[in-house]
Amino acid sequence: MLSLREVNVHARNDRSTFLSTLPAMQSDRTAALAIVGISAILFALAVPFAGTPLVQMPAFVASYQSALAVSDIITAVLLLSQFSVLRSRALLLLSTGYLFTAAAAVTHALTFPGLFAPTGLLGAGTQTTVWLYMIWHSGFPLFVLAYGWLKDGNGGNKIEGPTQRSIVVAVLGVIVAMIVIGWIVTARHDLLPVLLRDGRYTTAMIGVVSFVWSLSFAALITLWLRRPHTVIDIWLMVTMCAWLFDIALSAIVNVARYDLGFYAGRIYGLFAASFVLAVLLIENVRLQASTMGLVGRLREQSAFERDYYGKRLALYGAVVESSNDAIITESLDGRITGWNRAAERLFGYSANEAIGRSIDLVVPEDRRAEARGLLNRISSNESIAQHETVRIHKDGRPIDVVLNVSPLRSDNGEIIGASKIAHDITEEKQAREKLRREIEERERIFETSQDLILVTDGYGNFIQVSPSVKDILGFNPEDMIGHSAIEFIHPDDLDRTREEMRAARRGQTKRSFEARYYHYDGHEVSLNWVGNWSEPVKRHFFIGRDLTDKQAAEAQLRQVQKMDSIGQLTGGVAHDFNNVLTVITGTIGILSDAVADRPELAAITKLIDDAAERGAQLTKHLLAFARKQPLQPREIDVNALVLEAAKLLHPTLGEQITIMPQLTEDAWPTLVDPGQLSTAILNLALNARDAMPDGGTLVLETRNIFLDDGYASMNPDVVAGNYVMIAVSDTGSGIPAALLERVFDPFFTTKEVGKGTGLGLSMVFGFVKQSGGHINIYSEEGHGTSVKIYLPRSTGMQETEYEQPQNVPITGGNEKVLIVEDDALVRQYVVTQVKSLGYAALEAANAAEALVIIDADKDIDLLFTDIIMPGNMNGRQLADEATRRRPQLKTLFTSGYTENAIVHHGRLDSGVLLLAKPYRKSELAKMLRTALAS
Repeated sequence: MLSLREVNVHARNDRSTFLSTLPAMQSDRTAALAIVGISAILFALAVPFAGTPLVQMPAFVASYQSALAVSDIITAVLLLSQFSVLRSRALLLLSTGYLFTAAAAVTHALTFPGLFAPTGLLGAGTQTTVWLYMIWHSGFPLFVLAYGWLKDGNGGNKIEGPTQRSIVVAVLGVIVAMIVIGWIVTARHDLLPVLLRDGRYTTAMIGVVSFVWSLSFAALITLWLRRPHTVIDIWLMVTMCAWLFDIALSAIVNVARYDLGFYAGRIYGLFAASFVLAVLLIENVRLQASTMGLVGRLREQSAFERDYYGKRLALYGAVVESSNDAIITESLDGRITGWNRAAERLFGYSANEAIGRSIDLVVPEDRRAEARGLLNRISSNESIAQHETVRIHKDGRPIDVVLNVSPLRSDNGEIIGASKIAHDITEEKQAREKLRREIEERERIFETSQDLILVTDGYGNFIQVSPSVKDILGFNPEDMIGHSAIEFIHPDDLDRTREEMRAARRGQTKRSFEARYYHYDGHEVSLNWVGNWSEPVKRHFFIGRDLTDKQAAEAQLRQVQKMDSIGQLTGGVAHDFNNVLTVITGTIGILSDAVADRPELAAITKLIDDAAERGAQLTKHLLAFARKQPLQPREIDVNALVLEAAKLLHPTLGEQITIMPQLTEDAWPTLVDPGQLSTAILNLALNARDAMPDGGTLVLETRNIFLDDGYASMNPDVVAGNYVMIAVSDTGSGIPAALLERVFDPFFTTKEVGKGTGLGLSMVFGFVKQSGGHINIYSEEGHGTSVKIYLPRSTGMQETEYEQPQNVPITGGNEKVLIVEDDALVRQYVVTQVKSLGYAALEAANAAEALVIIDADKDIDLLFTDIIMPGNMNGRQLADEATRRRPQLKTLFTSGYTENAIVHHGRLDSGVLLLAKPYRKSELAKMLRTALAS
């Protein structure tokens, strides 16, 4: 495996940066202190002899000034070279200071008397050179002061714009400044104070020298305080120390020109100028040596890299040719320049056929603009990843590919083309599409399933819950997700559920079992579960089918079977008992004639005859319940029969009970035994009287009714069709809910002993069933009872005015309806019917739940509520409270009682809408629209 060897191209130490930014090390400080110490010792030794006159040597001045100027110019050039890279304003000022000292030294030498002319060149006067010396020695400390204030660890504030312009400005500034200064100290030297008279210093000279010396000292202190110190800072401080010794020896402690102090001070000045230059030159030599070493190592690196990249190029070529993906290179105008073997296999063209031709060779016509767009993006230095598109095989078939496109560059970095990697995803895309359809189908099944689908982890925590949970358990999916199933399963079914989960994890798939879950309102819901375990994803999958309808249907079927069984039993008993009674009643007459002359025996025969008559009536009732009594049906007008029954009931029921007939117009005729129907109404009225010992209201009502398939599905003994309803409703004490299922059983009664046989309602039940009808009872303790008889409509009649509106198309809507019903089975039926009409349906089991929903959802348009409900608030009170909270909310009531019975009970105000149970879909649709439009 090839690897690139790393060659160290750095210098051996970390001092290859610029001295103006390189932090000073302890060795720098030690060397500087040593030089300052030696200078101080020499200065101390020279001070006592500073005024000693020496031989005048003008050539010394010329040599000294020349060396000083050259040294300062070289130093300035080296510093300016650093400035051109670092762009430091402080470094530019320091370089300018050295240029200034060089220019001042040259001007001072030209004007010095006795060097080039007896009195000096440039029109120099007696005070010219001494003033030039003072200006020169005060100017450089000023530049050092400015450098010290502007510098920082990175070389100071940066200059914007070209550095060449700043350098030119600095040079020209120094020249102009020197010209102005030279003009002042030559042409205008008479205006300046006298500093030197007869070769000796004046008092003014002492003041000026003291000021110049103070500037140098201030520059030294500034450099010391402006930390951190760089290498240049350290050697500038050494320079300023030497500068102080220079001024002290040559202008303070000496006496006149050409004494020991004059020569020693200038020697100090020359050394001061050389310190920074020497450090810069030494550093340059070191850098040059490092550069030569670096060049050597770079050459070695270059040779190694040529060999390395040559091998890599060969390796890459092998990789390209052996790649399973097509690798294609093309120029920016779309000409193919590279075509590997995988491209030959993918597109069917050989390299000879493809190279040199346009990429349109494999691009469909409708995709060529796209291909040109890709090249345009590549030319803009953009890389393209995972671009799915279609290409064409040589044989014309389309190929789904994914492209990764990158810019192809020349040696100088210019983009000259594109490199494409094409991967065939035809089969992968087909598989993805198949998977997408499968996932979509599964999601559709999950979302629309009427069964409850649950997904849990291995610990029984819900991961997914199907939306059907709202209809089955009353919860929203988010109410269960993240929670443990233990919170929802009936405690008695937990162990069985855990056993089934363990069995599923052992590989026993599709386990079927029953378990009860708690509904949102607290009641139990029985579900039949099919469970499975997926080992790859560590998930349990359950499908639960709601057994509520099935159990209700089974209960109704059991009730029907029970009633049929009892009917068969009672029918058989009544038949045999009638045979016995026939013998008794037949022989009692013979016996009665035989003992007519014996009063005491005649009374006994009369008692036996009365008992036989009572037995005959009992068997008649039993045969009616068993649906084996002889009926004489004929087509009758139920309104006329009910009115006749009402007349007969007035004296029977008494004045404390008000009878209110409420008869519908155009009531349909029905085929029924009128005598038996009258007896049934009489029995129901007598039961109602017994339930109202303190008086009340008895409502006799007729109505044309259509019982639809939905109602028939909830009552297995009902056939959908047209019926005439006869309702007998009272305002009595009502029947407890626990007894409602037994009221039609023969000999069952809640009356006291001797107050009834318990055959009244069972006789009515048998008569209605034998007539092909249906009977239902609605009752609430403390509110009353309503018994509804549904008799089939007699055929062969024309449509009445009532029927005609029932045949118009059913109209629905898209409003939101809140359904409040305490019976879970009825509530589910109503919700289904309302949704089938297009409405959005919400549901609640009682008034408290309904108010929570009303407060949470401001878009509810209609409250559809049962009137009689358990709890602290009935339907009417719920409607009043809902209207108080939402004044615009419409209300529609429903009840098992007749509308008129409810009105006269005082439950509703006049004009309030009520839909009496049961009702067909057309009636529901009509009343919903009426209520919403009210």
